[in-house]
Amino acid sequence: MSLNLEEKKAVVAEVTAQVAVAQTVVVAEYRGIKVEDLTKLRAIARKEGVYLRVLKNTLVRRAIAGTPFAGLSDQMVGPLAYGMSTDPVAAAKVMHEFAKTNDKFVVKAGAMPNFIMSAKDVGNLASMPSRDELLSKLMGTMQAPITQFVRTLNEVPTKFVRGLAAVRDKQAA
Repeated sequence: MSLNLEEKKAVVAEVTAQVAVAQTVVVAEYRGIKVEDLTKLRAIARKEGVYLRVLKNTLVRRAIAGTPFAGLSDQMVGPLAYGMSTDPVAAAKVMHEFAKTNDKFVVKAGAMPNFIMSAKDVGNLASMPSRDELLSKLMGTMQAPITQFVRTLNEVPTKFVRGLAAVRDKQAA
């Protein structure tokens, strides 16, 4: 069912709003995939904070014209699903992981602001840790010296107490 002009304008406005805040756009061909599989992908994407939608290529071309993602227009051929996220890794990770389990779902390309990625680049991006994982590793690294310092400070009175206990045990014997 085709959209009328007002609906098309609404779709372009919605996609433009998503592109304005997106850090990553991933494009994948979904030809031959079952509806229930695509529904599962949508549920996973929603949970991860990824905007995932099947759209007409001409409407997306209009939405990304004049944005840092405009170079992706050349890749927009065929039936495509578009994934957009504010987390630079989330969209690539969701769509790449889904493509591993569904051979009919093929990641074609991706884009970060002013950088177009091939399917291989999207796979490399998907293998990177997410922002939350990187922050937790950073916090662990920052916390390690402090933890070691506290252990060292605690070791001085512990050794003293062990020494007193050894003297006490020696005198008792």
